[in-house]
Amino acid sequence: MKKLTCLVALFAAYSLSTTVAAAELTVKAGQSIQDSVKKAKDGDTILVEPGVYTESIYIDKQNITLKSTRKGEAVLDGENKRNDGIIASGHGVVIDGFMVKGYKGNAIMTQGSNNFKIINNEVSGAFYAIFPQFGKNGLVQGNEVYGCEDAGIYVGMSDNINVLDNVAHGNVMGLEFENTRNALMAGNKVYNNTAGIMLSLIPGLPVKDSQYVVIRDNEVYDNNLKNFAPASSIAAGVPSGLGILVVGYDDATIENNLIKDNQGIGIFVVDNVTFGMADDPKVDPYPDNARIMKNTFVNNGEKPEGLLADFIAPAGRVGFEVVSTGKGKGHCSVKQEGVDMLGTNRWGVCDSSMSKADYKTAMLDKPAPSEPFSAEQRGRLTYLAVCTGCHTYSSVLHGPSIQSIQAMYGKDVNALAKFIANPVRKRTDFAEMPPQAYLGDETIKAISHYILNDVNQ
Repeated sequence: MKKLTCLVALFAAYSLSTTVAAAELTVKAGQSIQDSVKKAKDGDTILVEPGVYTESIYIDKQNITLKSTRKGEAVLDGENKRNDGIIASGHGVVIDGFMVKGYKGNAIMTQGSNNFKIINNEVSGAFYAIFPQFGKNGLVQGNEVYGCEDAGIYVGMSDNINVLDNVAHGNVMGLEFENTRNALMAGNKVYNNTAGIMLSLIPGLPVKDSQYVVIRDNEVYDNNLKNFAPASSIAAGVPSGLGILVVGYDDATIENNLIKDNQGIGIFVVDNVTFGMADDPKVDPYPDNARIMKNTFVNNGEKPEGLLADFIAPAGRVGFEVVSTGKGKGHCSVKQEGVDMLGTNRWGVCDSSMSKADYKTAMLDKPAPSEPFSAEQRGRLTYLAVCTGCHTYSSVLHGPSIQSIQAMYGKDVNALAKFIANPVRKRTDFAEMPPQAYLGDETIKAISHYILNDVNQ
């Protein structure tokens, strides 16, 4: 027995001595961040020193921390010609402390990444400033986002997400949960957007429901900015003057928020049909179980315009804090003196047991199980993250349709991969495609295979 104990001890000591510790890689001004990402091993930290870095970054490794050594002084500049700033598909990624500006698509995006943290960044412009999608167990905290043509922070088709203590201003939508479940939005300051906070159930997406979210202790004020989204996007249909917009969402609790000086409506609960969404037979278009608990309402709904004005017109007056289309079931609100509501005759009265004032986190107690992606999964997720911003399957968006690309290349994966890495302009009726070589040869080949063999809608 003594000999066996000694052998076990020796084996344990050997195992410890051969364990490779996580490394720190430092990037100095003038060097490439992506080069360090390529060198990094799972679990490493990449420290970026102050400077301006004109590149796109793709992280497909696990538990990588990408951190500015001085908050806001490591600047990623897309120079208004690159599509994406940082895209991460590896699990456990941390993106911390960057200034990101001048990107046309996604400034910071996670695609299929679980257990992520996007913290302490500042993002100016882009279509989406911060966009986690298809993720589980993530944190978006302490960021400032502004000037986005869609949403400043846009959580799509994800589960168990916290969006905490961010500042969103000057965007079409400040903060948005889309087709997302079990999520918390708390302590954020949201002002001077077209709409402050949006909860949306978008038809036609792989995830067919959105439910169980808590919106509490946010400041949502003066969201009256004229909508400047591209006409081709869904965001172009969002009316100005909305504090909180709930479209088709189920089981949303809205509590302890300051909702002030939003000229259209303080809170608008609307079904997808009225909002003009396309039909999806697998999506219930009617919101259920909205709970409007005690909030502070000040001076909302005084100057509704467009769709909002048309909807409210039959009432013969303005100044409504809460408006509902009246469709859906299980809605309730607390009774607050001086809070005018419209379309809520069938709503019940919320009781104290429904309060989420003490709800601290939507994240899991331990990391979500996460296996590395296969080549097929990496191709599909990166296609969704990078390509669908400019290409749809059968129609023209910013670039040619996927159908036309399939017709051009047939099954020649290598030819398409070569073009994606270093595109040569072939048609003057489309914008020049930015090079995507930063994604790496393996990922580009996986994308090309997915486009030519699997995309069919």
